[in-house]
Amino acid sequence: MSDPFDAALDLLRRLPPSQTQQNLASIISIAPNLEDDLLSSVDVGLAVKRCPKSGRDYLCCDYNRDGTSYRSPWSNDFDPPIDLDDAADLVPRGKIRRMEEELNKSIDVYRELYYEGGVSSAYLWQLDEGFAGVVLVKKSSGGAGKGGWDSINVFEIIEATSKRSAHYKLTSTVILDLGLRNDAVGGLELAGNLTRQEELDQPLAGLRDAEIESSHVANMGRMVEAMETRLRNLLQEVYFGKAKDVVGDLRSIRLLSEADQERRSHKEVISKMGGATI
Repeated sequence: MSDPFDAALDLLRRLPPSQTQQNLASIISIAPNLEDDLLSSVDVGLAVKRCPKSGRDYLCCDYNRDGTSYRSPWSNDFDPPIDLDDAADLVPRGKIRRMEEELNKSIDVYRELYYEGGVSSAYLWQLDEGFAGVVLVKKSSGGAGKGGWDSINVFEIIEATSKRSAHYKLTSTVILDLGLRNDAVGGLELAGNLTRQEELDQPLAGLRDAEIESSHVANMGRMVEAMETRLRNLLQEVYFGKAKDVVGDLRSIRLLSEADQERRSHKEVISKMGGATI
């Protein structure tokens, strides 16, 4: 018998990407023992919550979750509140929290410039060696043509012993969900996700802790910007281009009578050329 976790992942890969969140919830209700493994392995659209202390929206993912509670990057508090002993291990302090606050400010500006709206959040946490983080961006639109863009950028950072450089490993996933429904086209939906990975060694400027922390934030920001630009270009040139070609082959916008007339004219020219003598 196959492993239940592998079977669940295999099933999710065969179901519509736009319904991943609902299907994931259904699988978890059937096999609750798989919840933690599935939530940490399956990319789904990001949920939005409002921080009760700051009044600002933030994004929820597995990296700021503890049970049913989520940590706000603006207040650094869990909502609903969790046990103080648990919070001591899950809430970043000192250097990590300072970088997280600066990274959230930078990503907030980036989101407004590139997306002109939406919600962004960034979370950092300490590792045994180095630290890790995630940068999240979500943009949605409604109406007759719905659309959703969710980007999840996960970092692993290890500083060199000299503290003059650091190794960055970035794994970025974009979840795209587009749909249109009207009398002219009926129902049209395009959904899926794309993941790419990159590793770079980047220099760290300055000698003081504050300067090194700012260098980390700047390096992460540049890598997110470059990776998201790359993913957008891939989606536009490869996926949308291929979809356009397929639709163009399946559905012609020309009248059938015009196409038939063109084919007859073409055959007539070919037959005359074949019958001509030199």
